Amino acid sequence: MMNQDQDWLRKKLTELYEEHRKIEDTIDSLAQSDVSMNAMAIQRLKKQKLQLKDRIHHIETLLLPDIIA
Repeated sequence: MMNQDQDWLRKKLTELYEEHRKIEDTIDSLAQSDVSMNAMAIQRLKKQKLQLKDRIHHIETLLLPDIIA
């Protein structure tokens, strides 16, 4: 993989980590409020957070060199 591609992937990874953290903060904030309507929003955010985690894992896998054991 070329350095340019790796740089782009690292930048994207940083962006995804930031978005993941923001969603986590939003979930925590909604969970602390006492409105029952937040349950659906929390569920959607958790699903979004899982999708981000999958994308993060995929990019991390691309950035790791193949090591033959």
